[in-house]
Amino acid sequence: MAGTIQARVANGVLEPLEHLDVPEGEVLTIIVIRLPVNVRGGGLERSVGGWKGLIDAEELKRNIYADRFIATRPEPRL
Repeated sequence: MAGTIQARVANGVLEPLEHLDVPEGEVLTIIVIRLPVNVRGGGLERSVGGWKGLIDAEELKRNIYADRFIATRPEPRL
């Protein structure tokens, strides 16, 4: 099992907020990322920075602007 779950700390113990499909006694490695309260909301806020370093943002912008000049409508008959 690999993935991301949410957990709550109660009396110094992490309590998963979702069901874990893990056998009893299994040892897991846990990476803790503490999010500010205002970021925990929607998926858009949680995904910020997810593409950083994976694409060339400047090339993406050039492609978007270039695509705007491609005519997709037929010429109107006058």
